[in-house]
Amino acid sequence: MELTSEWFWPRLVCPIHRTKLHSFQDVLKCDAGHVFPVVDGIPVLMVPDGEPMYPPFAEVPANPALQAADPAAIDPFVQQNLVRTNGKLYRSLRGKLKRYPIPELPLPAGEGRTFLDVGSNWGRWTIAAARKGYRAVGMDVSLAGVRAARRVARQLGVAPGFIVADSRRMPFLDNTFEVCFSYSVLQQFEKKMARQSVEEIARVAVPGGRILVQMANRFGLLQMVNRAIRPLRRNLSFFHVRYWTPRELRAMFNEVVGPSRVYPEGFFSLDAQGADLDILPWPEAAVVRLSEKLCRASRHFPPLAAMADSVYVDSLKRDVLPARDASPAE
Repeated sequence: MELTSEWFWPRLVCPIHRTKLHSFQDVLKCDAGHVFPVVDGIPVLMVPDGEPMYPPFAEVPANPALQAADPAAIDPFVQQNLVRTNGKLYRSLRGKLKRYPIPELPLPAGEGRTFLDVGSNWGRWTIAAARKGYRAVGMDVSLAGVRAARRVARQLGVAPGFIVADSRRMPFLDNTFEVCFSYSVLQQFEKKMARQSVEEIARVAVPGGRILVQMANRFGLLQMVNRAIRPLRRNLSFFHVRYWTPRELRAMFNEVVGPSRVYPEGFFSLDAQGADLDILPWPEAAVVRLSEKLCRASRHFPPLAAMADSVYVDSLKRDVLPARDASPAE
């Protein structure tokens, strides 16, 4: 196996000690002796016995016969896991998708810049970045999700890279990506875990690189309702939305990454995508349209921005990052 088969492979390192990786048939081995599998051409660079990031996704293999009969058929993994990856607005579309819900990436044209999608799952944002001209890499802890992402990308005629890895132990050299992005992922983490991930995102971003991360706003109109009724729910999973105030987000990203600003991404939802208006039923489409109007209005009326349910944290990495307390192996 040739490490240069993907542009980013020479930038891969052991996630435990960040030592160089060497290719041996279907495994990667570091100088310290750690061995990692390569599954269907996908490097699986997870730290053994690491704390889980979220409940695993089951494999939902594609049907070659169906794909041959209908090249536009939606991958079964996407059909089955749509609500888990895209949110409650898509509940009525589970198993009924007629096209992939690929969002519009809120960034300028890529022009060949390197791009990391943290928590890519079946690859919707990674594919959006590749379509916009980025040299995109999707990273997720779910091998099932990453394998589905490879299938969907090929079906749609784009060729981003994908790996399986933990956002707290990224297997990349420092200063690898010009743009780092994460959507509807870090908001699910306990706050210490989220900070560790942001520290790693900052490490692998180039100095002056842009980091754009979506998070849930504690003061969002719908989120305040959700927080009020949460104590009534039973069997709340460890993996649920954590709420940050805009001040907390700005302070953490300013400290860990560099100059940062927080602005509205959506209202009444944590995943209102205007690119999907044509496939959403009218009640959900109405929520998306209202969200878009409120986002525009918030630019002229700042108090409204404070009530957005979903926000982006937009940061530029400073030239020198603050020292971290722990080594990669700890």
